[in-house]
Amino acid sequence: MTTAEVGPLGFGCASVGNLYREMSDADAAETLQAAWDGGSRYFDTAPHYGLGLSEERLGRFLADRPRDGFLVSTKVGRLLVENPEFSAGQNDDEGFAVPATHKRQWDPSEAGIRRSLEESLARLGLARTDIVFLHDPDAYDLAAGIEQGLPVLEKLRAEGTVDAVGVGANSAETLLACIEAAELDYIMLSGCYTLLDQPAARELLPKCLAKGVKVINVGVYSTGILAQPKVPAQAHYKYAPASAEVRAKAAQIAAVCGRFGTDLPTAALHFSLRHPAVAAVVTGASSAAQAAQNAARLQAGVPEELWTALAAEELIPYDS
Repeated sequence: MTTAEVGPLGFGCASVGNLYREMSDADAAETLQAAWDGGSRYFDTAPHYGLGLSEERLGRFLADRPRDGFLVSTKVGRLLVENPEFSAGQNDDEGFAVPATHKRQWDPSEAGIRRSLEESLARLGLARTDIVFLHDPDAYDLAAGIEQGLPVLEKLRAEGTVDAVGVGANSAETLLACIEAAELDYIMLSGCYTLLDQPAARELLPKCLAKGVKVINVGVYSTGILAQPKVPAQAHYKYAPASAEVRAKAAQIAAVCGRFGTDLPTAALHFSLRHPAVAAVVTGASSAAQAAQNAARLQAGVPEELWTALAAEELIPYDS
């Protein structure tokens, strides 16, 4: 690995791949610069993000920076192949505001993984990435991901092609199955250890500690419901409108945070680093201001008494 560290705050580059809305090249560069200025030296991307646009923009941003001063992770398992049905004006249908010139094709084979990594390196303009994750294998075929993909990642690490390997997923059960099946260095855990919900704390995180697997925690604002000091009426949770019950719990947590002089998103960010298995939190941002705000939240102090009070009101587990 380089001399940079993954934590405590990394930057997730889905937004600079035009996640949900178009972002100009200039705005993408400013957002990445704000993350850098805020102390982030770890950047996570993927071919999936904007059909390669995220990797291209990140590569341009990092081009004039010393290679030992940052870490990059990208992902494999989804090949980008030409879309024979593309026509002018047709946009991607998986959440990114980019032309649908290519489509994603699941391929956990050795040939597919090596091709994906080579193409990512070309877009990034790098000779190597520091970490490679198998991306969302349970969205396609978890058994194939484990049986075909994970041995390839171990092979890439053994031959020195990459420094570290892991799996990224939205499911604690998926990640538990993966760390039991292979010798992984990292997992990227999405939305499973947050201030609102901690399913990963039961089995996955203790297993990570026992096996020495480092956790990169993402989705810590629970797809939006924890992202503002006041819970909005139209809040989203796990990519869908939040239920009244979930909104009520988030509002209770926000009220307790207010009593201790902090706000909901600041508490959410700090909570997500509390477990000893967690090496870093990765957040995205749709603007330079948001990236700077995330860095400021991490630097803000959160009193230890807040966690005690939240546990006393049964809003978080006592051992969190």
